[in-house]
Amino acid sequence: MPFSEVLGHARPLGLLSRSIARGSLPPSLLFTGPEGVGKRLVAQAVAEALNCLSPVGASTEACATGTLVAPAIAVAPACVPANLPFDACGACAACKRIAKGTYPDVLRPGASDTGVIKIEPVREVVAAAAYRPFEGRRRVIIIDDADRLNADAQDALLKSLEEPGASSVFILVSARPETLLPTIRSRCARMRFGRLSAAEVARVLVERHGMDPDEAHAIAAVADGSPGRALEAGSKAYREARTAALAALRTTAKASSPRARLQAATGLTAGKPTSAGEREELATRITMLASLLRDVALVSQGGAPAELANGDLAADLEELGAAFGSERALQAFAAADRAISALRRNASPKVVAAWLSVHM
Repeated sequence: MPFSEVLGHARPLGLLSRSIARGSLPPSLLFTGPEGVGKRLVAQAVAEALNCLSPVGASTEACATGTLVAPAIAVAPACVPANLPFDACGACAACKRIAKGTYPDVLRPGASDTGVIKIEPVREVVAAAAYRPFEGRRRVIIIDDADRLNADAQDALLKSLEEPGASSVFILVSARPETLLPTIRSRCARMRFGRLSAAEVARVLVERHGMDPDEAHAIAAVADGSPGRALEAGSKAYREARTAALAALRTTAKASSPRARLQAATGLTAGKPTSAGEREELATRITMLASLLRDVALVSQGGAPAELANGDLAADLEELGAAFGSERALQAFAAADRAISALRRNASPKVVAAWLSVHM
């Protein structure tokens, strides 16, 4: 996937594109940021840009005159977005093979059955990095979930990160870089990737995964800027969580006392038997609840239907808006936000659900 097809992350993509155009890309990179926001896609885009057979990229002047830029790499006289002076074509044999994971000069050491990346596969890619690429201009070693490297594997990487081969690039990808050895982090140029906007997440779901637009926008509103998280949840899990959240709101709307509101907690906590699973499921349901409450407040204030995250539930939201009112909906939204924070601090799921029900 070329840089131009990656949604969001304009600043890091621009920095990477300009570095490749100038021939100044650091040989060791660390991509950090939340899970599922596209770090691995960008690592693949770097590999494609470095090895594309028909790379594109030119300044406005170059586009007009047909002259080539980036003397370090031959460039086709084509235009890409202004912040991307250099990019892969995405269509040549090299780009397609890199996308499929069959290109010999893009290596990805895998994890064992236990989920740990051990020293043996790391030694193999380190040894390969010392030699010239088989086919491409640069050999790219992408280590997904680099925080899974055990201590021996990290030690084996150190010298290569400090003094990589002239034709090799290491890209470590991690959502938990603090778990890596300080010596590993210090040897890599760090690049942080932030969360996508809800609109960008929805676009990924619709354009690349064929999801219904209404459902995509509703999921995107609670995906915390992560297309990966949205896809992980899946439409079935999403529907179940939203159904439970909607039922809890209806129960709460009709309740006239805190005791009656506690009944809503039953629906929120019914789920996975393990404490970890229960906490995760409750967090998802409360996140859905917050999304619904945001829409209820919007409806109560006369907001436009197009602004609703859960537009397919417009009739239900109108009914809840009349029962809650704007002020109560906003207070309940704030309570939901506090409840999610409490879950992240390992508070008891049952206690959190009961507290939230009372404060709605």
